[in-house]
Amino acid sequence: MTVSARLLAGAALLSVCATTTSAFSEEVNVYSYRQPFLLEPLTSAFTEKTGIKVNVVFAKKGLGERIKAEGANSPADVIMTVDIGRLDGARALGVTQSVTSDVISANVPAAYRDSEGHWFGLTTRARITYVSKDRVTDTALTYEELADPKWNGKICIRSGQHPYNISLIASMIAHKGEAAAKEWLEGFKSNLARKPSGNDRAQVKGIYSGECDVAIGNTYYMGKMQTNDKDPEQKDWADSVRIVFPNSEDRGSHVNISGMAMAKHAPNRDAAVKFMEYLSSDEAQKIYAEANFEYPVKAGVGASERVKSWGELKADELTLNEIAKLRKRASELVDEVAFDDGPAS
Repeated sequence: MTVSARLLAGAALLSVCATTTSAFSEEVNVYSYRQPFLLEPLTSAFTEKTGIKVNVVFAKKGLGERIKAEGANSPADVIMTVDIGRLDGARALGVTQSVTSDVISANVPAAYRDSEGHWFGLTTRARITYVSKDRVTDTALTYEELADPKWNGKICIRSGQHPYNISLIASMIAHKGEAAAKEWLEGFKSNLARKPSGNDRAQVKGIYSGECDVAIGNTYYMGKMQTNDKDPEQKDWADSVRIVFPNSEDRGSHVNISGMAMAKHAPNRDAAVKFMEYLSSDEAQKIYAEANFEYPVKAGVGASERVKSWGELKADELTLNEIAKLRKRASELVDEVAFDDGPAS
């Protein structure tokens, strides 16, 4: 579908939404990378509480470019997406605006929000190690150990250029310096069991099949696999592994976020601020985190029992603002060591 066709489709959808919600005095239009069913519990609760209707436009990619193409006529009020790379990327495209809210600032820790208010974290997910229950006895690991020769031919991971891994590598640059991070990445590459490919769940499948003993992935995939009735084989994949939180004995595990931003030309700005403030509240934090098997960013709001069952997360305190600044160099390092060419390259 062409950009023009996508824009017309989005405009048509929002027009339908507006027509069918005429009973509401206010509305807010959300452009989301997260599937609507994951947002529905939040939007329904918000509408019931405030009387403000939430219209959701979902896309797997290209929302930032779409908003930029729509320009001042964009109906987008709020952008909801995952990963600091996508949030900061939206800011870099010039499709966000700064939001000042005492409510959001009080609820979202400084480490998980843009220093100038262009994006805010809602939930966190940790980038951790999945290890074989049968073949790995280690109960504590570090990211640094992924380069240890003892893991030669035993690690599975998706593309090094995937945003989730770029952020992890950026965190290593921040902690160790560029030269040490590059050396680490080279050692990590030499320990791969295969050429990086697939998604995070495919890496856990690799452990289940015996192709590797350790996989790198986000925590919430464990919940997605454990509850996957549509593809019950994934429950077996999940049962073959356990989560080990890297660096729990020192700086803590690398975390990333799902988050929100105000669109630059938001036509319903006041309603959008109310929605964003609600998303940072205790009620919304609990609903959203449980629906996505993630961790609330707001202090005092606990994780779900399922998430707690995976072990205790000690989060790295490195700010995502710092990680965002180092993402470009992290991507360059992936290419410099030819990480995605695989262990034999």
